[in-house]
Amino acid sequence: MAFIFDMNGTMINDMEYHLEGWYNMLNKLGANLNREQVRAHMYGKNEELLERIFGKDHFTEEQMASIAQEKEELYQEAFRPHLQLIAGLPAFLEKAAALEIPMAIGTAANQFNIGYVLDNLNIRQYFKAVISAEDVTSSKPDPEVFLKAAAAVEVSPSRCIVFEDAPKGVEAAANAGMQAVVLTTMHTRDEFDAYSNIIAFIDDYNDPAVLALLK
Repeated sequence: MAFIFDMNGTMINDMEYHLEGWYNMLNKLGANLNREQVRAHMYGKNEELLERIFGKDHFTEEQMASIAQEKEELYQEAFRPHLQLIAGLPAFLEKAAALEIPMAIGTAANQFNIGYVLDNLNIRQYFKAVISAEDVTSSKPDPEVFLKAAAAVEVSPSRCIVFEDAPKGVEAAANAGMQAVVLTTMHTRDEFDAYSNIIAFIDDYNDPAVLALLK
């Protein structure tokens, strides 16, 4: 068995800060979207999000990279005072490591944001592999990120459990042949009705359903 974690909204409860950052940035660029409309677009790579909203050729690659970097810097500055793992996760990681359960991260975040989390919280040592936006061609719900994580920890997809907070992430896990545990940090349970690979919904890692995975 192996555990594969999404990061934002799954390991840290930061999605409202990403939402606020994108809401302000997109409307500064003229998108004229409300927060719920922005929320619906918050999956995949930053460049893909911009292309979904503005169209494929609205910005150059350089412009999109600059916009994304500015947004991430604003997010990190705003979230820094609140940067901590979701309740119960420190002990969960420690116990999983003691049981020698391989762990990986499979996220649409870029290395800039991954380093911000893993290094500020000093948890990089728990993960045998970190698969980021830069490591994949296709974003969730494509299973590429999770399949690469499974390959990196040398565990078959059917024996991997994915921790996710977003419907597109759970769909990616299903497409990879993996079961999922859902953190209800950003989305409500009814938004996951389409997926049959969910083994538990949890508010945090103190939930008995997730602790049972360590037995």
